[in-house]
Amino acid sequence: MHQRHLPASPNWYCSRCSDINGKGVLGFGAKNTIYLLNVTASSPAVTGELTGHTERVSGFAFCPHDGQERICASTSDDKTVKIWDAGQKILLKEHNVHQSTISAVHWSPVQKLLLVTGDEKGIVVCYWFSSNDTQSFFPEPRTIFCLSCSPHEENYIAVGYKDGMIVVIDISKKGEVIHRLRGHDDEIHALAWCPQPREEPLYGRSEDKTDGSNGVTEAAEMGCYLASGSRDQTVRIWSTARGKGVMTLKLPFLKRRGSGVDPVVKERLWLTVHWPKGQPSQIVSSCFSGEIIMWDLMKSGKQKWSLLGSSSDGQNHSRIVFNMSSFRSGDRELLLSTSMDREIKCWDLASLECCWTLPTLGGFVYCLSFSPVGTGCLALGIGDSMIRVWNTLSIQNQYDIKTFWQGIKSKVTALAWHPLKEGTLAFGTDDGKVGINEVYSNKPPQISSTYHHRTVYSLSWGPPVPPMSFGGSGDKPSYSLYSCAGEGVIFQHDPWKLSGEASNIDKLIRDTNNIKHKIPPHTDLSWKPDGSVLAIGNEDGSIEVLKAPMLKLLCTVQQHHKIINSLRWHHEHSSQNELQYLLASGSTNAIVYVHDLKSAIETPSEIPVLMTESFRTLSGHTNKITSLAWSPHHDGRLVTVCYDGTAQVWDVLKEEPVCNYRGHSGKKRVEMEKKRGPQKKSKKKKAAPEKRGMKAEERELPLGEEIKGAAGSGAEEGQSENDKEEEERENTDGPSVTGNEISVDTRGIERVQNGERFSHAVKREVKEEKKREKSDLSLKKRKPRSILPLSTSMDHRPKEELQQDCLTLAAVRYSHGQSGTCVTGSGDHIQLGLFTDRDALYRMFQEEEESHVEAGHYDSMVYLRLWKGDLIGAINLAAEKGELTDHLLSLAPMAGYQVWARTVEAYVKQLCHHEQFLKAASHLVSIHKLYEAINLLKNHQFYREAIALASARLQPEDPVLKNLFMSWAAVLEKDGHYATAAKCYLAADSNFDAAKVIAKKGDVISLRTAANLAQISGESELAHSLSLRCAKDLMLFQDWAAAQEVLRTQDSLLGHRLVFSVNEILTQRLADTDVVTWSVASSHTWSKSCEENFLSMVHRVWQSEFGVAATDLVQVKMLHQQLRTVENPPATTSVPLKHLLFHISLDVTLCALSQLLCDWPSVLEELLQALTRGYEAGHFTLMAEMCQLLTVTFYKQKLDSTDERSLVISQSVEALVCYQLMYKKWWNYSAETSALTNNTISNGHRLTEKNHSEVEANCNGEAQSDVIFSEGFWKVLLSEPHANLQATQRAIAEIQRRVTSLIQQHNPCKDSHASPQALSTSQSETSEDQGGSLSGKSESLSTLTARVAEHHKALAAIPELVNKYPFPDVMECCIVLLHMEKHFTPFPPHIHSKATTLLCKYGTTELLCKAWKRLTQ
Repeated sequence: MHQRHLPASPNWYCSRCSDINGKGVLGFGAKNTIYLLNVTASSPAVTGELTGHTERVSGFAFCPHDGQERICASTSDDKTVKIWDAGQKILLKEHNVHQSTISAVHWSPVQKLLLVTGDEKGIVVCYWFSSNDTQSFFPEPRTIFCLSCSPHEENYIAVGYKDGMIVVIDISKKGEVIHRLRGHDDEIHALAWCPQPREEPLYGRSEDKTDGSNGVTEAAEMGCYLASGSRDQTVRIWSTARGKGVMTLKLPFLKRRGSGVDPVVKERLWLTVHWPKGQPSQIVSSCFSGEIIMWDLMKSGKQKWSLLGSSSDGQNHSRIVFNMSSFRSGDRELLLSTSMDREIKCWDLASLECCWTLPTLGGFVYCLSFSPVGTGCLALGIGDSMIRVWNTLSIQNQYDIKTFWQGIKSKVTALAWHPLKEGTLAFGTDDGKVGINEVYSNKPPQISSTYHHRTVYSLSWGPPVPPMSFGGSGDKPSYSLYSCAGEGVIFQHDPWKLSGEASNIDKLIRDTNNIKHKIPPHTDLSWKPDGSVLAIGNEDGSIEVLKAPMLKLLCTVQQHHKIINSLRWHHEHSSQNELQYLLASGSTNAIVYVHDLKSAIETPSEIPVLMTESFRTLSGHTNKITSLAWSPHHDGRLVTVCYDGTAQVWDVLKEEPVCNYRGHSGKKRVEMEKKRGPQKKSKKKKAAPEKRGMKAEERELPLGEEIKGAAGSGAEEGQSENDKEEEERENTDGPSVTGNEISVDTRGIERVQNGERFSHAVKREVKEEKKREKSDLSLKKRKPRSILPLSTSMDHRPKEELQQDCLTLAAVRYSHGQSGTCVTGSGDHIQLGLFTDRDALYRMFQEEEESHVEAGHYDSMVYLRLWKGDLIGAINLAAEKGELTDHLLSLAPMAGYQVWARTVEAYVKQLCHHEQFLKAASHLVSIHKLYEAINLLKNHQFYREAIALASARLQPEDPVLKNLFMSWAAVLEKDGHYATAAKCYLAADSNFDAAKVIAKKGDVISLRTAANLAQISGESELAHSLSLRCAKDLMLFQDWAAAQEVLRTQDSLLGHRLVFSVNEILTQRLADTDVVTWSVASSHTWSKSCEENFLSMVHRVWQSEFGVAATDLVQVKMLHQQLRTVENPPATTSVPLKHLLFHISLDVTLCALSQLLCDWPSVLEELLQALTRGYEAGHFTLMAEMCQLLTVTFYKQKLDSTDERSLVISQSVEALVCYQLMYKKWWNYSAETSALTNNTISNGHRLTEKNHSEVEANCNGEAQSDVIFSEGFWKVLLSEPHANLQATQRAIAEIQRRVTSLIQQHNPCKDSHASPQALSTSQSETSEDQGGSLSGKSESLSTLTARVAEHHKALAAIPELVNKYPFPDVMECCIVLLHMEKHFTPFPPHIHSKATTLLCKYGTTELLCKAWKRLTQ
């Protein structure tokens, strides 16, 4: 199978995170994975990936030695170095010598299998792969950014540092520094050695020309040039012979689209350099905005550079380039580059033109959608805040992708193409935004003014509903945009006026259907393609089917019991019209259900129908289903994707898997992985609430996003408004702080482990020291801090100064204001303020207050103000500093009520800041702010306390109380506390929601409790559905007594009680025949098997146990009408036997009720339905036992001979009975014919030896033998109208198979990328298919189409009644007859003749011809 891959984006801000070997295999790190690509000049091809690192890959390099090209090395933030075999994609070796984050890696081009790595602490580690030896060096205490091994001197390694220093070390001399190359003043991003060993003269200004020799000395021949690229915007060429720079190349400011280089872009520069092999005078470097330039070092003049991709726009990268590597492909030198624009480009260094571009993905794929109008146009929503639109049918460029980023700024989680308007694409984002993009226009997208509160999970275009549908046809759009998000709300947006407010369709649903209870949160929606019906999936697992435009509820599907993740309607253009009513649904459990909603849509009832049985059940996945899609090219072909990492294709009608696709290493995100149900509350401290349904995997950083956090990445740099793209890309999901935190913690753990003894010793010393401190404190009492520290300190001066204070104080007191320069209470005389007047005391207080503020002792300052009598000032100051206390609050009433109230409010804010919410609420109550106190408790999750307060102080009818109960119930429901949530709903008079939330757990006890609760609270319809659901679960456990007890509580479930009683009696009867092999948990005495006729026993039990008898015809008729509304899915071979018996029990119950009503045509029709289920399920023994239990012969006598429908039904019933008798008689003969039995077409009815013996034991000897050989017996089976019908249907199926074969033959021819082997295989398969066709000759599609039309015309001519009711395969009966005649007793000639005639006329298929041929040999 031909595949195209979009790999993850290469990691950013790494000196060497991509490399290519001589065989053209490119490897690059993307998050914690290495991707491998086969590269040619025409196209790339992803060949695999290397997985094993637990954190971001920080470096990758191939071994350059001949014969070792497949060996490669990778480094990671997990501090490991891994050696891989890229050919076999296996891990060879690894080491974890580094204790810090590894930032550089390179293989030595000279020393065989020497790998050199460097980390952020400045450690250089040499690892010899062959001997597994390591050696560490510490040349400089600086952060290493890059390193490069010399291609000429095996012991020389150049190391570049974050501060701009470059050193050349010799590892043979224990890492001795040979040269320190100074000149750069910022991060060294890349180093590249000249491939030529000698230093040839270079044109340009030498930085040190002392000898007039153009910068080259006599010893230069022994050295080698080294190129470096730095964040200081320069490329420098160094002479390692002299240890000095010989050339400086300043990056040019290239103008793009008529504008200069933004200063912010200059600051965000990453300057990588690459010196191609075989071109010693030319180096390649990156530039400011993604340009790549080639420098000619031998070129004179000012402009030494040439721009790659200058011939046309769009060839260059649009953002900075991180890594470059080259290899020779034939006679062409190809350069590979990776960039922040998430593209990998291949360049021809001879022509300087771009050969191809491979787009990559910088985040998870959350959604994808094919355009229904633009063929092959695929839109992808990515976690890097961009939309990709991929023209998959492009011939010239197989990766023809356009990128849209404007106006998004968040993960793209939902996409939907307009069904008619080409290029109109709606999108939804993680932050709740909904917008519309015109992909064939350069205009920015339209954004809806109505935002969702959580992630948008689903988008769908559909017909407008009120209020948007009101108005004339020209006043409204033909399609509205519907969005469903994590908060459970569906909005209808007007695509003509997205600036207007969107409408919530819940209001329309509630008004139209008169719903009083809480509507469950919605999780997905899907419009039927013709726009007539809307299906909505809910969080509780229910699916609501509503009719447009008023959204009248038609039916509710209650099959899933967990959150609905995806809904999809079958397409309309199928050959079978009834398939358009199929609705597929997937939920958090691993089962996919398909429901046939034809009857609910075409003949809706006044009361919405509750469906609990699916049309088809698809089991095979092992985890939650994330998305579904019907094939638009096939009938009944469905693909499902799941968390198990697989995509499964199903033939829904056959209920069989077709094929399974694997290959994704993570969760399957072909279409978005969606919502998530309630989680169990963690015992840890409660974290901030997250979006409902966001999974832990979705909260991970997108690929390539975390790399901005690396050292020197420039992630902290400023951004301008003009560079919106830069801002949106780099801010997506934030930097990866997690990885750094983990590494720090790990180092701490390692230190403790490596120094365990020292750690314990330190702990003992600390404990002993604490004990000594405690003992010292207990011996002496600690003196409290003085409230007047300044004046107190003045009393500890020398005695002379204290005596002088006395003289000064006396002079002041007796000078009568003539004290001169002495101001008591301030400055040097602050201590005297205590002994003079009040003014002096206040001056002393003022200085003491200022001292307390500087020291942070606000409480002392407040006391001083209180002592002055400035109570308001003290309170205001304490409130301003956040130092209010209960004491101050108690003093506040002294200043008046207003001051006290303001103080309480300020104190409440202070308490909230310290998370003392209960105390804060109590203070609010004290100033009669009751509602504020309740809201405070509610907003901080103190629901129980808020309800207690509200119940104690508010009126019972206050809406605030109900709102509290509802809010708390929603939180409890989300955390899985269903019982407490139900109490809240009951307290809020939301009885419906209380019952629903208890039923969420889904076990029998919960369902029974929920049903009883609904019954008590008057929710009869809900009680009805829950009781029935509980009884069905008990039926699966064969607990018949408990099931009847549950149903007995609901008077409306009397009809279902009759069905369960029939099921119990039937199970007991079949247990005697070994059809039922399981044990029964509990049963009733009246169900014990006896010799009484089955239907007579059923009528007797009904009358004695349930009071249902023929005398009460009104009740019987009502029960019959009630059960007729129950729809069971058609029988298939995959239906479990318990379910099959329950479906048969419903048919038998209807049959018995019709018998009480003396409605004999209905009796026969329902009897036929019961027999048909065993026939269609391929359970021959069950069908035979049902024929014996249900006496069918006497019903024909009660039919009206003029009623054609009744006669046709009677013929089908007789045919099924005769069919099983025919096989019984055949199997009663010698076992010698078993070989032919295995080759006969028996419609899937095969019996084991055990079943054979059972049939023989139940046969009636000669009486049945007479029946078998009677003329009437074969006349029933050999029905020519049915033979004609079946032959026509077989012919149509055969032609359809041949058409499919022709299409399969044509497709490989169209695909130019298909391999010759795949083409030959497809052709051989096609020839085999054609060999088994009717004619064996090649026919055109038009011829086959004409033949199908003829057969359909013949099919229409067959009476409808013949086509409506099932009938055994007539050709099969003819072959069995001829076989029995050949080997056993001959039949009458006219019977033989009729069978032969029918085979000649209608047995034209290959299998029938082979079977007949064997009989005639």
